[in-house]
Amino acid sequence: MNYALKLSAVAALACVAQAALAQELVVKIGHVAAISGPAAHLGKDNENGVRMAIDELNAKGVSIGGKKARFELLAEDDAGDPKQGTAAAQKLVDSKVNGVVGHLNSGTAIPASRIYSDAGIPQIAPSVTNPRYTAQGYKTAFRVVANDAQLGGTLGRYAVEQLKAKTIVVIDDRTAYGQGVANEFEKSAKAAGAKIAKHEFTSDKATDFTAILTSVKAAKPDVVFFGGMDAVGGPMLRQMKQLGINAKFMGGDGVCTAELPKLAAGSLGDNVVTCAVAGGVDASQKGTMDKFRADFKKKFGTEVQIYAPYTYDATMVMAEAMVKAGSADPAKYLPVLAGISHKGVTGTIAFDAKGDIKNGALTLYTYRGGQRAELGVVR
Repeated sequence: MNYALKLSAVAALACVAQAALAQELVVKIGHVAAISGPAAHLGKDNENGVRMAIDELNAKGVSIGGKKARFELLAEDDAGDPKQGTAAAQKLVDSKVNGVVGHLNSGTAIPASRIYSDAGIPQIAPSVTNPRYTAQGYKTAFRVVANDAQLGGTLGRYAVEQLKAKTIVVIDDRTAYGQGVANEFEKSAKAAGAKIAKHEFTSDKATDFTAILTSVKAAKPDVVFFGGMDAVGGPMLRQMKQLGINAKFMGGDGVCTAELPKLAAGSLGDNVVTCAVAGGVDASQKGTMDKFRADFKKKFGTEVQIYAPYTYDATMVMAEAMVKAGSADPAKYLPVLAGISHKGVTGTIAFDAKGDIKNGALTLYTYRGGQRAELGVVR
């Protein structure tokens, strides 16, 4: 082949490549969570759920509006800090993402949701439980788990009806999540007939609870409820044991993790903790969830912490809305997303008028032998 023919061949290949690229649609999915700081293990769990969904979508060769779609993950770290959360949200908006899955925390997702709303970008929260997230009225905000009113309310009733608690102490970490779930628990427990002896406050970065727990011990509670995350709840459990506080310990999804026994450093007795995760699958979905967990461990070499299945489903439901709308343009697929019914790993996902999941489930857990043990799914 002479030089001229070689050039012609190269030019032809370049044209073919350009034509192929012209037919490819790049879809950017943003994800934000705490990938650094005490909740990093939960943030990475969420991020990996999105990553798993994107890898599967690309392997399938999904088409949107007649073009083959290539999904890209734009992952940001907000460290659980509201200021970093809004900065991360603005960065994703500036990057022209087609949709966002996140954030991990209510405290970062709530202020970020305004930025996404102003930009018209759909946001699906996979683990945000504060009712205020959807109560703001933004048409771009959705969530795939039950909220704190359901979670805290269920735990409050459980404390009185099942654990027979008469005197309760409530502690929260002053975050949007911690305060929200603690307040809902307190309202429900009071309504069920319990006495709230104290409501104490700590922070999401605290490590020494001696003063608070000395006051708690004096109240002789049957139950201590903590609104916060496992990185604080674990050391708190350890110090409760050291002080001889024999009360049952309750918490929301923030403490209900596979890491809690490790964080409690061997201080977690059988059936001492009762907690709830905002989500859960019925018996008919168990096989699907078990397969997801096995595939997740094979891919990432670690167990699911809590919400990876929900970030996976959030990504898949967003992609399905794009396919059905024939467009990845947020303005075009947003109405489809609002009215969708998607059969996912975690069950059927459909949203009400506020963007909350319809018929949201909760799963109650305890810990036995250093392992989390399911008590049952409630709706």
